[in-house]
Amino acid sequence: MSKRYTKADLEEIIYNQLENLNAMHDLLGIMKLQNDLIQNINQKLREEIGQFKGQQVMYPTRKKTKS
Repeated sequence: MSKRYTKADLEEIIYNQLENLNAMHDLLGIMKLQNDLIQNINQKLREEIGQFKGQQVMYPTRKKTKS
C-alpha cells in the first residue's frame, strides 16, 4: 500500500530535512574549526620538539673495560 501525503505533510518533512541540514552544517563548521586548532597545536609541538632536540647535550659515556 502506498501512503498519500498531503501538502502539509510534505512541508513538514521538508522543514525537518532543512533543520537537519542546518544542524549538520553547524557541526561541520565546528569540526573544521577543531581540525584547524589541532593542526596548529601539532605544528607548534613539532617546532618545540625540534628546539628541544637542538638543545640536548650529549654527554660522553664511559668505555667499558674488560676485567
